[in-house]
Amino acid sequence: MGPVTDPAPFWETKTLDQMSRAEWESVCDGCGKCCLHKLEDEDTGELLPTNVACKLLDRRSGQCTDYKRRKIFVPECVRLTPALLRELDWLPSTCAYRLLEEGKPLEDWHPLISGDPESVHRAGQSVRGWTVSELDAGDLEHHLVERDI
Repeated sequence: MGPVTDPAPFWETKTLDQMSRAEWESVCDGCGKCCLHKLEDEDTGELLPTNVACKLLDRRSGQCTDYKRRKIFVPECVRLTPALLRELDWLPSTCAYRLLEEGKPLEDWHPLISGDPESVHRAGQSVRGWTVSELDAGDLEHHLVERDI
């Protein structure tokens, strides 16, 4: 008998459309960046990032505090799907869904690779430590950031 090899992980063998709901949800790295408010430049249409997080985002964990009922409290919240992913241009360049859709590998700090949900935070790839809640922010124009989110 030959050596036993581990099968490739689901994110390397399935398309986003083929993933189960649980697999889809596990692809989220928990960075929280998609839950940051963006402003649109009226002249250019460019989306400008802010450090202001949705009121439902736990800025320490990067997780929504009421994920199942978020649309009740934040009607404009986007439910990401494979089809919608292909239309959106504002997801962060490090977004695992975006990377997989583009045929790229997950980052080494992604919890599916590292086995540790804290790895995204240790790598400085999450909202932890540099964001404010929309409940405390005031005018979003005062919260524009230069960083690539």
